[in-house]
Amino acid sequence: MAAGTDAATRTLVTAVQDWARAESVSLRTIAPTKPTEYVPRIDEAIAMRPDLVISAGNDLIDPLALVTASHLDQQFLIVGAEVAEPTSNVTAVDWAGASFRGEGLGTSSTYDPASFTPERTAAAVRAGVASVLTGLTGIVVWLR
Repeated sequence: MAAGTDAATRTLVTAVQDWARAESVSLRTIAPTKPTEYVPRIDEAIAMRPDLVISAGNDLIDPLALVTASHLDQQFLIVGAEVAEPTSNVTAVDWAGASFRGEGLGTSSTYDPASFTPERTAAAVRAGVASVLTGLTGIVVWLR
């Protein structure tokens, strides 16, 4: 799942695509373009029955918070942001400069789109997937 045209989101999407290619993982991308599409497209992703739904873009945080608790059998990975109240099926990866939380809280004063480098986002995807694969879910992985 990806939403947003900002540089940070584009860098995250590239990191996920590069990881999937390097690991020979089947990747299907859903990219809603309007807020009214976010929840229905998340539902569409869940209906595909993937091993993992990876989210890129701050615009998806509130819609994910709305949907994820009703789908505890589906694992979600949020990269560069987090839901304010994660359930056991939502894992996030953040670092200094990331950690958008949604819920009308606005962008953190420490948010820095320049922190979304190719190296940082690639490391975040790998760390998040490793966390989910080893059963460490429902947590926020913090990268230094």
